[in-house]
Amino acid sequence: MTKKINKREKVEELVELFSKHYPEPGTALEHNSSFELLIATILSAQTTDVQVNKVTKELFKEYNTPKAVLKLSQKELEEKINSIGLYRNKTKYILKTCRMLIDDFGGEVPSTRKELLKLAGVGRKTANVVLANAFYKAAFPVDTHVFRVSERLGLSSGKNVNQTEKELTKLIPKKYWIDFHHWLIDHGRAICKAQNPDCKNCFASHICRYYQNN
Repeated sequence: MTKKINKREKVEELVELFSKHYPEPGTALEHNSSFELLIATILSAQTTDVQVNKVTKELFKEYNTPKAVLKLSQKELEEKINSIGLYRNKTKYILKTCRMLIDDFGGEVPSTRKELLKLAGVGRKTANVVLANAFYKAAFPVDTHVFRVSERLGLSSGKNVNQTEKELTKLIPKKYWIDFHHWLIDHGRAICKAQNPDCKNCFASHICRYYQNN
């Protein structure tokens, strides 16, 4: 049975539902430092987190700092990450970013969005991922899962990722931004899949716009 509620009421109910069904929200990208998370996130574009973790598990054994990565040539780094999509471009981004981290930031990953966006291969989503998961600063990364699930639930209009981020950060209380981002991803992977969403077994179908319209 569907239920008519406004967006803010929907958020309140989703916080309860999500926290119950996904009690340990967090990034699936395995990392032990802000640098490792930054590199893993750059690698994750158009690639699954599972594949990224396979690559970084080996890569980070020896190359887990900007200085260490820069010991590698373009070709050597390409060989280490060539199972990942767009690996040639990502190699260029990573090497350039490592050089920038050393030259401009004392070898440390910056903790502001403005500075993160200066790095090669870092767009708004990547910057937000690092801010939220490495520095625990309120940020709302919008990936394909967040974009899709928030639109289906009726929380956003789904025109583009930047608009979706603006809508969600305006609607959702700041204290929930980081967890809510992870909840939407978890829900997108578990139930609200791009193809054939499992609406019959969805605990949020009663307040879902997509379900009501289909």
